[in-house]
Amino acid sequence: KTLHLIVLLPSVVVSRPFSRVRMKEGEVMIGTQVAKVIQSINPAFPVGCHVVGRCGWRTHTVSDGTGLTCLLSDWPQDVSMSLALGAIGMPGLTALYGLEEVLGLQAGETLLVNAAAGAVGSIVGQIAKIKGCRVVGSSGSNDKVAFLKELGFDEAFNYKTVNSLEEVLMTAAPNGYDCFFENVGGLFSSVAIPQMKQFGRIAVCGSISTYNDTNPQTGPYPHLTMIFKQLKMEGFMVGRWEHKNPESLRRLMAWKREGKLQCREQVTEGFENMPAAFMGMLQGENIGKAIVKV
Repeated sequence: KTLHLIVLLPSVVVSRPFSRVRMKEGEVMIGTQVAKVIQSINPAFPVGCHVVGRCGWRTHTVSDGTGLTCLLSDWPQDVSMSLALGAIGMPGLTALYGLEEVLGLQAGETLLVNAAAGAVGSIVGQIAKIKGCRVVGSSGSNDKVAFLKELGFDEAFNYKTVNSLEEVLMTAAPNGYDCFFENVGGLFSSVAIPQMKQFGRIAVCGSISTYNDTNPQTGPYPHLTMIFKQLKMEGFMVGRWEHKNPESLRRLMAWKREGKLQCREQVTEGFENMPAAFMGMLQGENIGKAIVKV
């Protein structure tokens, strides 16, 4: 049984750590797509249906169906299918599971999220607001700070222009942070961890400040702070809760339809522009999810 797929919206997003371990020179660049089935003898994937698959940077793919997931059967016509690569897809699920399964975020708590204007961070902050929390977000440009304020973040700042990261974090939450959704690592993490409350929880989703390091960063080390404040820090990958995806995707879609979840995309047209779009994403040019439309 084979599927002949034509890619509609390949994602330009590829994890730098995964590309280091899972790719060799000359291989097809990894990436996720929303694709339309144009030829099929597999009844599970009839012609005309749309699927999400990790097919890499391709315009066409032949598949036996392994690793493909059909879009929600009742996907609304007025919602772009590209969101299956963003807020109603892996980034949205990452945000949801990090908040609920790892942090156990509760109403009234204060949450800190860095890389807050990205595909995951922007959804993290919005879900936290839906849950009745105070949200502080960090990003790397004034435009991104403005975007976070549009989303309803209680406090947002440009970490590149503040005089003191420690002071701005303390001013934003004088009593400290109950939860920290960590996407950056490095210096930011070293400054943020001491500002956690007693029994604070940290979900480690990424470490983008260290991905390109040729030599590992060293110190300061948080162990004493974690002991004295009795902090919990847990790394996670979204696939752990894959069995919950159908229900979780419907929850995300419901929030989107209710106007509680805003989904910003940066769309690049043309398969030939994927390298430029990808490099722009790595340089922080995108707000929200970066995708390429073919």
